[in-house]
Amino acid sequence: MAALLETLTVPRATGFPAASLTPIASSPLAQLSVRRNSLPESRASKLQINSFSSSGSVRLRSKFGRRGGRIVCEAQEAPVQVLPVTDGSWQSLVLDSELPVLVEFWAPWCGPCRMIHPIIDELAKEYNGKLSCYKVNTDESPSIATNYGIRSIPTVIIFKDGEKKEAVIGAVPKSTLSTCIEKFL
Repeated sequence: MAALLETLTVPRATGFPAASLTPIASSPLAQLSVRRNSLPESRASKLQINSFSSSGSVRLRSKFGRRGGRIVCEAQEAPVQVLPVTDGSWQSLVLDSELPVLVEFWAPWCGPCRMIHPIIDELAKEYNGKLSCYKVNTDESPSIATNYGIRSIPTVIIFKDGEKKEAVIGAVPKSTLSTCIEKFL
């Protein structure tokens, strides 16, 4: 049996927050092209559009899939990345930022640093638009670490208006970092 879904075209809507997007069925941002092969009109018309995300992916469900199953194309959110900062980008990304900035000082060989990476990623996603999150590899940018007195990693520093406001040393729980962040939002 031929596949029900052959072509799916959804342009990315990267300039819009996901909350402002309407469902794809009424969205002028999206075009959906589905070709039906070898399915009767009544079955192919049962395709439902369930959700749309800013990453440009769509979730489709069919009440009548192959052998009575469901055809599902799951939507996935675009990940928020914690970008690296170097000596050259430090001034523009951290010190000149209008938003508060969380900076994680880490090194690839550091076990506790690897433990805190997922927490920093979650915080970057949770505070997206309210807080900028970056990471500094202390092996690649030792001058930044020296300027801020980093003696132990992982160290997380929160900057606001170009000034160091608070530092947290070690692999701490997400709640500890959230409490520090909330002080400066």
